[in-house]
Amino acid sequence: MHQLQRDEAQTRARLIDVHHYAVELDLTRGDETFGSRTVIHFTARAGGDTFVELKPTALHTATLDGRPLDPAALDGNRLPLTGLTPGDHELRVDATMRYSRTGEGMHRFTDPADDETYVYTQLFMEDVQRVFAAFDQPDLKAVFELTVTAPDGWSVLANGLTEHLGGGRWQAAPTPLISTYLVAVAAGPWHSVRTEHAGLPFGLHCRRSLAPHLDADAGELLDLTRRCFDRYHEIFEEPYPFDSYDQAFVPEFNAGAMENPGLVTFRDEFVYRSAVTDTERQTRGMVIAHEMAHMWFGDLVTLQWWDDIWLNESFAEYMGYQVLSEATRFTDTWTDFAVARKGWGYDADQRPSTHPVAPAPTDVPDTAAALLNFDGISYAKGASALRQLVTWLGEKDFLTGINTHFTRHKFGNATLADFIDSLVSATDRDVHAWADAWLRTTGVDTLTPTVTDGPDGWSLTVGRTGSRPHRIAVGLYDRDPAPGRPLVQRERLDVDVPTDGTARTFRGPRPALIVPNDQDLTYAKIRLDPASAQAALRDLSALPDPLTRAVVWNTLRDLVRDGELPPTAYLDAARTHLPHETDLAIVQGVLAFARTQIADRYLPATELSAPTEQAAGPTDRHTALGTLTSLSREILRRTEGPENGTGAGLRLTAVRTFIDSATTPEGIQDWLDDGSVPGGPHLDPELRWRIVGRLATLGAAPTAELHAAIDAELARDPSATGREGAARCRAALPDPDAKEAAWEALFRTDERTALSNYLFTATATGFWAPEHHDLLRPYVARYFTDVPALAAARGPALAEAAGRYAFPAACVDEETLRLGETCLAESDPTPALRRKLVDQLDDLRRALKVRAAAAGAHRPTR
Repeated sequence: MHQLQRDEAQTRARLIDVHHYAVELDLTRGDETFGSRTVIHFTARAGGDTFVELKPTALHTATLDGRPLDPAALDGNRLPLTGLTPGDHELRVDATMRYSRTGEGMHRFTDPADDETYVYTQLFMEDVQRVFAAFDQPDLKAVFELTVTAPDGWSVLANGLTEHLGGGRWQAAPTPLISTYLVAVAAGPWHSVRTEHAGLPFGLHCRRSLAPHLDADAGELLDLTRRCFDRYHEIFEEPYPFDSYDQAFVPEFNAGAMENPGLVTFRDEFVYRSAVTDTERQTRGMVIAHEMAHMWFGDLVTLQWWDDIWLNESFAEYMGYQVLSEATRFTDTWTDFAVARKGWGYDADQRPSTHPVAPAPTDVPDTAAALLNFDGISYAKGASALRQLVTWLGEKDFLTGINTHFTRHKFGNATLADFIDSLVSATDRDVHAWADAWLRTTGVDTLTPTVTDGPDGWSLTVGRTGSRPHRIAVGLYDRDPAPGRPLVQRERLDVDVPTDGTARTFRGPRPALIVPNDQDLTYAKIRLDPASAQAALRDLSALPDPLTRAVVWNTLRDLVRDGELPPTAYLDAARTHLPHETDLAIVQGVLAFARTQIADRYLPATELSAPTEQAAGPTDRHTALGTLTSLSREILRRTEGPENGTGAGLRLTAVRTFIDSATTPEGIQDWLDDGSVPGGPHLDPELRWRIVGRLATLGAAPTAELHAAIDAELARDPSATGREGAARCRAALPDPDAKEAAWEALFRTDERTALSNYLFTATATGFWAPEHHDLLRPYVARYFTDVPALAAARGPALAEAAGRYAFPAACVDEETLRLGETCLAESDPTPALRRKLVDQLDDLRRALKVRAAAAGAHRPTR
């Protein structure tokens, strides 16, 4: 298959202008394929040749202006259109297309709970070609009219309002001008909740088996949707540009959600079957706000080429958090962003695969390269940069520039230069210089305060390692002699770095704690002066503002990752402060880092066979897990009583961490047998599968008994989620036959028998466990031998999943690193797989360095 090159797209955009697509899809042809007929009206500005893209199972006929084209001329995914003359043209294509099981193109799913079938499109980047013929690039916008023939009992959703014509035929209203990747169809026996707001139809849709769960949350979901919709209309001058607003929660969705105009698709895990914390509800709300922002950023005004993906994602990310905090009950969204999202950007920006927020066009030469940039830089770093821009520019001028941008480019395409010009029209500040410093560079700056004591007071400077200007707040905190309030804010300083390079001098005693980047207004790693570092470890939970605490926890996280703070010191801080922490996002974020990174990667998991200079003892990981279970017990004791509010969320988080960190079956087996944790909560399906998975990993019973327990749990929960839970648990068994069966399922490449994207991920996440180091050792070499062929056969989505979830992350040693580097050098992995391997191997190098630094810090003096 051909990847579209940027220069090819520019040539085609100069040659043709596309006006209208009429697409007919026939979804009644069976389980494997569907029919696709397309009529495209376009104009050639001059004579010449071009091509249209499609990836059919069979191309039956194609005609250009009534002249038959040879189906055999299809070259991969390109059908040549030669001898175009200036003027109007009509292209007709009749093809059979294949359903997807990897979440790309037209994905088909049969719900094991009731055997109902659903299909939906995900046409991002170049997957429209899997559904219908198209001139597939974002700057060739057109009007789309879709007709869908569906089985009896199905309803059809699309970008515009749909009408049932009878006989299973559905007609969607014509769209405004949109890009090919934004066309959307979802068909099946949907359960729907419909209402109207601001004169527009609003709808929520999900599988029938999830209907009770959607109904339970419909009030909250619609309230969030209305509030965000109204807030966007307060700050944006251009009105919502489409005829309806549907939100469909669809199965086996690869992303969190997709911003299809008028029909946003979400992964249906957001229809909660089990208990969740309020922070998780906030995350769902942020995704709703994020995708709604795309109706303007991305849908109304669309990038011209994929080098400007940040114009879509960074803005939607920033606006999602900001609007949710302004319009809903979730007012602390930036704390969650700081502790749970921002590290994604920091980590990505310190790897060899880093790139600017706005890369040069030459760095994104084709669609394969573009796909790699949907990462922590385009989302988290880009949103952080925009938050800094608003701090520096002022919200009024920022919004004025945005509205100018919408007015200038609505229903069209725009570039970074266009956006900067819109901002320039709203301010006297040098936005071009800001953009060069923030959007065209890579890496993370580090801000470090220097405190000097003098006879009459103290002085402060904030130094910078890096190249960007920063406008930050610096928080000064004193100890309060009152019991239970050891820290109070003395002052919060506004500081420009490096403009304020001269020392600021203050009278009186220095503060107990100085926090650079208080309120997390910029994107930079933070270091504390020595006295503040000691105060932070001692008094972190006493800081009055959760966002300030999040900044300090991120500092500790960065220090661990950089080998400057022993992982055990982070665990000590967690054990000291989390029992007193009231912010759910912080508790969840700190525990997640402690469990998945410190315990699983930064501390040895197996007993050392001989004395070495690595002083970390044989039970480092076991001890860390014990610390986390003890901490979880303390939080459970603290939250005994009525299950509501923050206490319920803290309790649920502690239960999950206790289960995941258990080193013996005692306790969690009793919970499973009783169906409840003493004092609550009752075990819902998510917690039951979590316990069964941990018992499987621990080998808590003979293998046959564990298989029987998994089968019994699947009988109790025969849903799609239950099926994934069973796959995860079977792969987690410490049994050679179970591991071999899981491996064979993972690396099967025949699409008819291969695992779907979700079952692949479930199996992969169960497979690798630090507890099984010796059993898994032979599979490390097999992974690097088998994964390139899997990625090549099954496409980018499975390649990404194989690189992320099936990578042997549990095997933190030099041999894994050597095998991975050899694979990169000799196996020619696909771009999607190569990117994931590069990132995983860099994380592995970092883990080895963290272990070495911790060992050096504890090496006995001789």
